[in-house]
Amino acid sequence: MWLIPTAEAQTFMPPAASEVAGGVDSIYAFLLVASLISFVILIGGLMWFVWKYRRKTDNDKTAYITHNHALEFLWSFIPFVIFMVCFGWGTKVYLEMRTFHEDAMEVHVYGKKWAWEFIYKNGQKITGGVDDEGKEIPATLVVPINKPVKLIMTSVKVNEQDAMDKAVLHSFYVPAFRVKQDVVPGRYTALSFIPNKLGTFHVFCTEYCGTGHSNMLAAIKVVPSLEFDNFILGETGGGGSGEVTLADKGKKVYSTRLCYTCHSLDGSVKVGPSWKGLYGSKREFIDGSSAEADENYIRESIMNPNAKIVKGFQPNQMPSYQGQLSDEDIAAVIEFMKKFK
Repeated sequence: MWLIPTAEAQTFMPPAASEVAGGVDSIYAFLLVASLISFVILIGGLMWFVWKYRRKTDNDKTAYITHNHALEFLWSFIPFVIFMVCFGWGTKVYLEMRTFHEDAMEVHVYGKKWAWEFIYKNGQKITGGVDDEGKEIPATLVVPINKPVKLIMTSVKVNEQDAMDKAVLHSFYVPAFRVKQDVVPGRYTALSFIPNKLGTFHVFCTEYCGTGHSNMLAAIKVVPSLEFDNFILGETGGGGSGEVTLADKGKKVYSTRLCYTCHSLDGSVKVGPSWKGLYGSKREFIDGSSAEADENYIRESIMNPNAKIVKGFQPNQMPSYQGQLSDEDIAAVIEFMKKFK
């Protein structure tokens, strides 16, 4: 039963199953308590003043009340301090969410109408299926406990060859991990977490994406490290050991598309920049701007080579591969590049 987490369920909040979840819950609890106290003070004070200064006789007149600068300062300054504490605290937790560990296990995630698909670096692909009773089983991503995981995500078409098919906006949300990230057509977004509880946890799409939006479900199964190793080697049905890795697929693209004629792997300069040391490096462009060579930069360079021209190289030297390479091909090329960091 993939829908039932093995971690202890709670009625108020989903189980906190990642390292950042505790920080998110603490902010939520602080806001809840601060709001409750503010409500009691405001409404309680209002009711008390209504009773204390009520008109007791027909001849009562409204009291003449002047300013109280101390009170006016306090009821403005105290909320300001609370808001600034929340801002600083929230920024700290947000930055923890957006920090990607160097040793994180990377998994490619594809959102499509209306399902999730996961691809490990070893080429193993996780998709949904149907059980013996004909019931649909959403894709389940298996990850090891206490190890950082980085999801590299994009939205793709269901059928790459169908010109009428369109990739749409999705949002990858794991309530138990307290993390959420939009999944956008035509670019990569990333999400990171460190799971710290064993169990199977829900994944939802939280961006309306069409008629099948409510059925766009998946799961993340957190297992002990040894069990994950067995899974990734195919001993428990993963089948990864027999797959061609993403980097191997990228090497094939490098050869079949003749990328080697313009891009070396040893650092030597040809018509185009060498792929050695390219990924993650800072690129200086002829217009004076610069950018990091991350997944989005490499994807843009493949699809629209003239968008950014690196200093020392000429424009219009590389053809566009728009419509010639699939999203999985591009991901494979990027993984191949990473081998030459």
